[in-house]
Formats: sequence, structure tokens, C-alpha cells
Amino acid sequence: MTPKNWNTVARRLVKLEDDELCRQLFIRMRFEEALKFDACFEAWAHEGQEAPKREGWRTWLLMAGRGYGKTRAGAEWVNGLAGVRGKPVRIALVGATQAEARAVMVEGQSGILACAKKHQRPRWEPSLGRLTWPNGSVALLYSGENPDGLRGGNNHFAWVDEFGKYAQPQETWDNLQMSLRLGARPRALVTTTPRPTPALKRIAAQPWTVTTRGRTTDNGAHSDNFLDVMMATYGGTRLGRQELDGELIDDVAGSLWPREVIERCRTAAVDGDDLPRVVVGVDPPASVGGDACGIVVCGRGEDGVGYVLEDASVEGLRPEGWARAVVAAAERWGADKVVAEGNQGGAMVESVLRAADAALPVRMVWAKRGKTVRAEPVAYLFEKGEAKFAGAFPELEDELAGLTIGGGYEGPGRSPDRADACVWALTELMLRREQARPRVRVL
Repeated sequence: MTPKNWNTVARRLVKLEDDELCRQLFIRMRFEEALKFDACFEAWAHEGQEAPKREGWRTWLLMAGRGYGKTRAGAEWVNGLAGVRGKPVRIALVGATQAEARAVMVEGQSGILACAKKHQRPRWEPSLGRLTWPNGSVALLYSGENPDGLRGGNNHFAWVDEFGKYAQPQETWDNLQMSLRLGARPRALVTTTPRPTPALKRIAAQPWTVTTRGRTTDNGAHSDNFLDVMMATYGGTRLGRQELDGELIDDVAGSLWPREVIERCRTAAVDGDDLPRVVVGVDPPASVGGDACGIVVCGRGEDGVGYVLEDASVEGLRPEGWARAVVAAAERWGADKVVAEGNQGGAMVESVLRAADAALPVRMVWAKRGKTVRAEPVAYLFEKGEAKFAGAFPELEDELAGLTIGGGYEGPGRSPDRADACVWALTELMLRREQARPRVRVL
């Protein structure tokens, strides 16, 4: 295999849908050919690793999970800017510490030196923290521990790595911004695993910031074993959503379910057959194609603890559609009762549910108080450890975290339908003591 244009070859290989053919082609490559293929970064990079195409951006914020390829994207971006013949530029390389900037951004496996093309490889002077490219471009190392080190500097571009862990993030960012004043269009790339720090949230909110995202699972270089273990251990949890999925998860001020409480109340999956009572909570949508139909299954154990078992909520379905989803959830868990809110539809909701299954043990409830007021006693159960999440339920948890003391809602969507269904189910199980009825069983 001796092609003249490796970028063309790389693009064609990436587009092949025959995985086995691709594997055979890679196996047949000589070592030097594999290196040339790897160097064609633009041909096989993820969309999130490519510089924004939008005009006028000043900050590119690449927030992604660990192992997504953030460092490789940063190194390729810097080499691409610095290696242009006849156009020397000055670049600031800012790491959490000076040591990390050197070990990861410059000398790392996916760092600048490893990614530079042979004829554009910069000269590295560790004692000075300086990289110099053949065309005269220069990059200097700085750290988030010493914001004043950026004072007085003049730069065309900057690469800021792992900004979420800086000791002095705002001071570092402010000084860096004041140094970006060379050339017609100074720009900065921020590569980081998201952490909800005020400085990072301010950067993300700026109108000249373009944000791209990615997950750990997007990088096919990871072994299936690694990904399976990570997802089985952390999938859906706050840590996993932040460190693997690259989500910026923040606590809402005055939340009834702070993220710390949610994580503290998480436990392993529970076998429904071991629970004396199981209830399905339902918050029906007001109209077809409107809000989601909240369907949440909860159970009460012999130990008196309430467990969230499943978020079976559905969206965009007609009444007969979400009614079938309710019946299916009740059958899966052998529920002894379905508690459905009747404020939106009243008798119609009950008739739709009974039309789906005449034997369904339905109890209609009407909300006389606001969602947050109803939720407060249930939130207190979690605070005391008397209610737990038997697994991870990201969408439900986001809604619960958005309910605030005082009656507000600052979560996703217009209405916390999943959260309301969960509150109805746990209220029935934990706060309304009643003798258990025979449970639904499917033979």
C-alpha cells in the first residue's frame, strides 16, 4: 500500500461500512503506513474534535468525558496553527499545573510532540517551558496555579487544558484574555472534563463561545472491557455523567434533591419479587404531543425503605399509547396499585387506563397543593435515608434536582412530570399507610 495522498485514503477507509474489510486493511498496513494513517487526524476525527465552523467565535469549549480525545484535539489544533509556513504565531499553553502542562499537553501520548508531523516538529526546551516550530512560531507554558505568570504576555492563540480543576480559574482566565491581543482574530481552545465551577459556567455562557461535547464511548480505541466496566460501575450516576458523558451538572440553589443527596441515596438494583408492595405513579400529559407522561415505579421493602425501581415515562404518545405503557410497567413489576393524578383529564384518565386493562388496580388522586409542596415530605424521606434510588435514572433525577424550596422548578422541560409521578408513588407507599392489596401477576 503506497498511496500518495494519505488524507484521501484515510477518508475512504473511515467511510467504509464493512468492519471486517477495514480490519483486514489495517492488519496489512506496515508500521510506517499506520503512522501516516494516524497522522491524518482531520479525516477520522470526531465532529466534536473539529474546530467550530461558525464565524466570529473567540472561545472553543470542548467539554467531553475522559478518554474522548480532548488532548489529541488540542495538540492537533495547536500544531495546525503553529506550523503554517511563513506565519509565525505566539501561543499560550495553560495547564492546571506547570508539571501537568508539560506531561500532558507537550510530552504526553497525545500531546504536541507526539502529534506533530516530522517536518513541522517543534524544538522543545523543558528548562524554559518553550516550544519553537521551524517557521518561528513559539508556545510557552503557563499554569492555573500562577495567574500572574500570564501578565504582560502577548498571544495569538491559547490552549487551556482541564480548566475545571484550576486552583485560580477566574484569575487565570482573565489574565489570559488580556494577553490574547495579537493578530486579526485571537482565539482560545478550552479542553476539559466538565465541572460546575462558576468560571467554567461563565465561559460557556459567553456569546462568542462555541461548545462541542463528546462521550468516552465515542472513542473506539478503548477496549470493550474498559467501557463495559466503566458503564456498569458509573453509568447514569452523577460521576459517570460528568466524567464519562461530559455533561456539566450543576446543583440548583435551594434544590429539594441536592445532587449529593441523590448520590448518597443510590443503591444496587432491587428484585421486585422481594418487595411486599409496588406502586406505579402516573402524571398524565395535558394534551397529545405535549409534556411527557410521567410513569415511575416504586416499591417498599421489608425494611420499610422506599425504592425507586424504574422510570418508564414516555413522550409524544396518544392516551391509549401511554396507558399501555402504564399497564406494561405494572405487569413487569407486579404492582398492587397504580396511582394516577386526575387534575388533567379526571375521569378520562381513569377510563383510558381501565380500557387498556380492566383489572388494573387504579387509584385516582387530585393535587390540592403545588408540586413542590407535595414533594417536600418525599424529599425528606431521602434526606433520612428512608428512600433510595435502586439504580440510575438521569432524566428523573434531573427533574427532582430542579424542584426548589419555595415552589420553583429549574429543571429540564416545562414541567417535572417524571418527578411528580415519583412523588405520587412514594407518597402512596410511604406516607399513606394502607393495607396492601393483591399484586398484579402475569402468568
